[in-house]
Amino acid sequence: MSKYFSPEVETASREELDKLQTERLIEQVKHVYDNVPLYRERMDKLKVKPEDIKSLDDLKKLPFTSKQDLRDTYPYGMFAVPMSEVTRIQASSGTTGKQIVVGYTDDDLDVWDTCCARQLVAAGATKEDKVHVSYGYGLFTGGLGLHGGSHKLGCTTIPVSSGNTARQLTIMKDFGSDVLGCTPSYAMYLGESAAKAGIDTSKLPLRIGIFGAEPWTEEMRRNIEKSLNIKAYDIYGLTEICGPGVAYECAEQKGMHVNEDHFIIEIIDPETGEPKPDGEKGEIVFSCLTKKAFPLLRFRTKDIGIITHEKCACGRTFVRMSKPLGRVDDMLIVRGVNLFPSQIEAVLLGMNHSPNYQIIVDRSGSLDSIEVDIEMNEEHFSDKTSDITKMERELENEFKSALGITPKVKLVSPDTIPRSEGKAVRVVDKRKVYEDK
Repeated sequence: MSKYFSPEVETASREELDKLQTERLIEQVKHVYDNVPLYRERMDKLKVKPEDIKSLDDLKKLPFTSKQDLRDTYPYGMFAVPMSEVTRIQASSGTTGKQIVVGYTDDDLDVWDTCCARQLVAAGATKEDKVHVSYGYGLFTGGLGLHGGSHKLGCTTIPVSSGNTARQLTIMKDFGSDVLGCTPSYAMYLGESAAKAGIDTSKLPLRIGIFGAEPWTEEMRRNIEKSLNIKAYDIYGLTEICGPGVAYECAEQKGMHVNEDHFIIEIIDPETGEPKPDGEKGEIVFSCLTKKAFPLLRFRTKDIGIITHEKCACGRTFVRMSKPLGRVDDMLIVRGVNLFPSQIEAVLLGMNHSPNYQIIVDRSGSLDSIEVDIEMNEEHFSDKTSDITKMERELENEFKSALGITPKVKLVSPDTIPRSEGKAVRVVDKRKVYEDK
């Protein structure tokens, strides 16, 4: 079994990778300047021409792009090829505004499939495996992304899509699924549902999980691995860049390898836009080197992370990025304290509480309030009010110690927090209702 899908690139020297990235960056800058009005206008405003880009150091001369730019040019204003060359369209969910529409040429799709095949191989999958795809199909990139990678690797692909959990579990048993791909929150739900159905997951062939599309903690990883009896791997992607396949964990699980022959990653100070060195936390920025239909340069993801160029023990030389440590725009500021949902989750799982929770932020006059509703699991379930109150106070104290703020904690009955087959809705910020009036 090969450790790599594209060994000549995945283990290339830093010099070889820099040379390849430089060549592709120079070509891509000319492509977007000639074909995308927004880039041409912004580069002209900065007095930057394609011929000024001669090395990777020149990347910082180029303008940033943001999700708002993509909304402003909706639907096809950022496309860099004629629509006759666009062979597929995908789009974001649009939950935070007008959806983002992206396009692919045949070559773009081949690159995407290759990137997703690499992440499967890095997790230990082979062409002998059956890949159970529970990401949603359709405009969302998750389902078709992992599907394409599975097909490229030569696996047997089971395109289940999301939903109908009982059917998912039946298919896992009857079809003999080896690899599962879905969101981590749905993987948690599958594990819960398997236990309730009396399914012994240790007797299933399932051994690998490929999870992404939302942030998750190490505590959640361990919970998923235990409930589904698998090894869980993190992947990273976003609709704007290509979907799943941008970065992936290997067996070492010490960061996610970025497919550097197709993408350049930067870490910047989110306030100033200035680059940050390896090991320092900042906003993740991506540039596409080979995409032709929708080639974003210096796209600000709003994800917060860290990168390292240290060679991984797995032999891959690609730069590694951390799990997203939160999002610039998901960060809650409550009574002057910066708070990410992942911090709440880490406390809950560290105390063996259910990871099914919802954060409710509200405002009365000028005073913010925060409540965390948490499902009781079997270990903590009680019908005694005194027991519940005691657990709620213990959690409040733990949150105060970990977060510097004391939310109101409300323990609720099992299965009362809404489940999601896609991304879990962790935060309900009611303050926006008042601000928008």
